[in-house]
Amino acid sequence: MMAGMDRRQFCALAAGIGATIAAGGHCRQAGAAVPQGTAADRWMNRALAKQTSPAEAAVGVLFMGRFRDPMYFLTSPISWHPDSGQSGYLAPIEVPKGFVTDLASIPRVFWSLLRPDGEYAHAAVIHDYLYWTQLRPRDVADEILRRDMHDLHVDRSTVTKIHAAVRTFGGSAWDSNAVLKASGEKRILRIFPDDPSILWSDWKKRPDVFT
Repeated sequence: MMAGMDRRQFCALAAGIGATIAAGGHCRQAGAAVPQGTAADRWMNRALAKQTSPAEAAVGVLFMGRFRDPMYFLTSPISWHPDSGQSGYLAPIEVPKGFVTDLASIPRVFWSLLRPDGEYAHAAVIHDYLYWTQLRPRDVADEILRRDMHDLHVDRSTVTKIHAAVRTFGGSAWDSNAVLKASGEKRILRIFPDDPSILWSDWKKRPDVFT
């Protein structure tokens, strides 16, 4: 069925091209009750349900503050949602307000070619959060990065380069984050700095600023 087409339009198109639905099946006006007993009606319901299923999407405008050193914090949450039919390993992910990131999903060695705050920054923050929390396997985090970039309409060549870079070089960032977390470092702020000269290296020493 063509996207955006309701039952009435679909029936009209089917009639117009001489299509015939299975024996016993029939088209009804939009909004009318549909009997569930026929194969044709069950097929119709499944096809229409696909049009209303939530689509894969990047959600939330990226609003960030910055410390004096190149470390950033979200001032509002963002999220990524998979297609409704995808398996659980690509479950929705939300990055909370206050998450601190260095945008290092783009390995620093590539920053001269791929700026860390480019059009893929939303996907990079989602990826950084997954690398920090490590609630999903690393390969799943990298796949969500790839899909989020597609949702942001980043060109395919850039998506391919970034995804290849994190698959090749991301292991060190993953391991480094595990060490930092084990040492007690936190990354979710509840209090934001109001002095632009504050360094992250100093702010993170204050236990009262974290959730």
